[in-house]
Amino acid sequence: MPTNKIIIAIDGFSSSGKSTMARALAAAIGYRYIDSGAMYRAVTLWAIRNGMVSDNGTIDTDRLVADLPKINIDFAAPDTPGGKQATLLNGENVETEIRHMAVSNAVSPVATIPQVRSRLVALQQQMGKEKGIVMDGRDIGTTVFPDAEMKVFVGASAQTRAQRRFLELEEKGSAVTYEEVLNNVVQRDHIDQTRTESPLRQADDAIVLDNSTMSVEQQDKWLLDLYHKIIEKQ
Repeated sequence: MPTNKIIIAIDGFSSSGKSTMARALAAAIGYRYIDSGAMYRAVTLWAIRNGMVSDNGTIDTDRLVADLPKINIDFAAPDTPGGKQATLLNGENVETEIRHMAVSNAVSPVATIPQVRSRLVALQQQMGKEKGIVMDGRDIGTTVFPDAEMKVFVGASAQTRAQRRFLELEEKGSAVTYEEVLNNVVQRDHIDQTRTESPLRQADDAIVLDNSTMSVEQQDKWLLDLYHKIIEKQ
């Protein structure tokens, strides 16, 4: 295993498979995996639980910003090798709850709030201080770690991503239609790309991965090969 550790930034659209591939890569090379999207979902869950998200999706920004000092987010290591890590909200395991559609529908508006992004970006940068991390999100290679040694931008059509997400939710027993999931994906794409604070965009020096027709094994191999090429140049 190489001793010169780097920062790996994997950005892309919602439901593009970023988290799956980032988690697998981190496990393969012995790095820490950070799911930045889970952090925004945890803040969103706090807002929902505390009545800060109205029925029409409006966020009570002032109350949420005032509550930010009360919100602590961390990750717990998987219980078994190859398992999923748990997202902790003030010490509570909320990994399952943050994946519900109610959170998915509100997370993009929450993520547009400048104070929320500023707080979480600072926390993410602290987590990557010693390098040796794989972090996925929307602005990792552009805002959080603009000097990351390895940057990947993942893309696939909205329809492909919605189908993947729909099957994932169906397996978990969620009563949701494909049309609902597709609408959510399209809406999140628009919000993510047009927000003022750290919009979703491909970093100039990122390598694009279109995984529309790739298997999980193929994309994992692609990433691992890229990692080895970059490490050899360090």
